[in-house]
Amino acid sequence: QVQLVESGGGLVQAGGSLRLSCAASGRTFGSSMGWFRQAPGKEREFVAAISWSGESTYYAASVKGRFTISRDNAKHTVYLKMNSLKPEDTAVYSCAVRYAGVSTDLKYDYWGRGTQVTVSS
Repeated sequence: QVQLVESGGGLVQAGGSLRLSCAASGRTFGSSMGWFRQAPGKEREFVAAISWSGESTYYAASVKGRFTISRDNAKHTVYLKMNSLKPEDTAVYSCAVRYAGVSTDLKYDYWGRGTQVTVSS
């Protein structure tokens, strides 16, 4: 079992920045982790993912160049630094763990409850 707790969300003006954190407890050794988001009335979508070593990262086209995913395995934590935020980035952001290798799809094994990010124009 793995528990994931996200933090760092909030209200920010367009152009601003936030850093989300996802603290994991349980079996995370060797796992990949991802960030996803879901806006009201829309389906959940992939945002970013990172391999266990941190050497491989993947981003959705809509956030590439603005968001950076990183992890600290000693702290069992993955981060999402979000710069140049836009109103369309408004969503609930959730992190997830996957054991079968890094992926950009939704087939992750454990999910957190999410943290709200609201970007005002």
